[in-house]
Amino acid sequence: MSQQRKAVALISGGLDSMLAAKVMLEQGIHVEGINFFTGFCVEGHTHAIRKQDKDKPKRNNALWTAEQLGIKLHIIDIVEEYKDVLLNPKHGYGANMNPCLDCKIFMVHKALEWAEQHGFDFIITGEVVGQRPMSQRKETMPVVARESGAEDRLLRPLSAQNLPATLPEREGWVSRDRMYGFSGRNRKPQMALAREFGFSDWATPAGGCCFLTDEAYSRKLVDLWQARGKREYEMDDIMLLKVGRHVRPAPHYKIIIGREDGENNFLSGYKKLFVYMHCVSHTGPLALIDGEASEQDLELAARIVARYGKARTAGQATMRIHYPDGHQRELEVVPMPADQIDEKWML
Repeated sequence: MSQQRKAVALISGGLDSMLAAKVMLEQGIHVEGINFFTGFCVEGHTHAIRKQDKDKPKRNNALWTAEQLGIKLHIIDIVEEYKDVLLNPKHGYGANMNPCLDCKIFMVHKALEWAEQHGFDFIITGEVVGQRPMSQRKETMPVVARESGAEDRLLRPLSAQNLPATLPEREGWVSRDRMYGFSGRNRKPQMALAREFGFSDWATPAGGCCFLTDEAYSRKLVDLWQARGKREYEMDDIMLLKVGRHVRPAPHYKIIIGREDGENNFLSGYKKLFVYMHCVSHTGPLALIDGEASEQDLELAARIVARYGKARTAGQATMRIHYPDGHQRELEVVPMPADQIDEKWML
C-alpha cells in the first residue's frame, strides 16, 4: 500500500480555505488545519459584544470550518512575532495598514516550520490567482513560495491548474486533474463547488477577517502611534481600537466612548487602567480617557460624553469621573451640541 501523505492547511475560516482542504481530503490526503492568531481578526470579538452583529453567528469560523471538514485544527498565537511583520513589512502595505504579502509569507513559513516538526509533507492554502490585489497576483505567488521557504511544497488546489506543477503533483501524491483553475475575484465558482461538496453554510466569501484592511481601524492605529511618538502596540491596544467611538480633541489624549451596552461592558474591564467617566443624571455611555488629560480636558471630555447619552437634549448633566486610585468626583456640565464637535476629532 502506498503511504498516505499529510498536508497542513492554512485555515482562515473563509470559503476558499475550506474548499482547498476539502479538495485534498477528496484525494485521500490526511489534512490538519492551522490557524494563526495575530490579534487583528474581526470575528470572535466585535460580533460577540455588539447588538448590531446579533444576527451573525457567534463562532470562530476557523474552528467551525475544521468541524465541517472533520479535521483537527491547531490554533497558534503569533501576536508577538507578528509585530515585526506589521511594523516592518519588506513588501509594504496595501490600501490601509495591511501588510498582506509579508503576512502571507510569514504564515506560510510558520506553517512550514510546523509541518517539518510534525512530519507533514506539504502545505495547502486557499489562495486564488487574481483574487487579492497585493498577495494573490500571479507574479506575487512565487514570491510567497520562495521567501517563505516552502518552495514547491506549497500547493494551491483552487488555482493549481493555472500555476506550475508542485512537488505533490510531480510525485503523484495528488492529481492535478482533480484540482481547479479558478482565477479572479468572482466567488461564484467557489460557491458552486461548495454546494457540490454538500456545504450549505460558509463565512462571507469576500468578507475578509483582518482589521488591518479596514480604513477606520487603520486610521486609529496610526493615530495611536502618532500620539505615543513610537510605533508599537500591546494586545490591549489592539482590542480597544476595535471598540467604541474614538474622539481625540487634543494630541495628548483621546476619549473612547461606548456605543451600546455590550461595548460599555467591555470597556468597564479597563476601569482600573484608565480615568473613566459616565453620566449619573441620565442614561449614557461609559468612556475611557486615554492619555494625560488636564482638568480643562476632562471637562471638555465630560461635555462630549454627555452628548452621546440621554442628556444630549438636557440643559445640564452630572458626570462622575473615576480615577485608577479609586478616587471619584462629580462634575456638572452642559452637554456639547453636535455642531460644536469638530469632525477632525473623530477617528
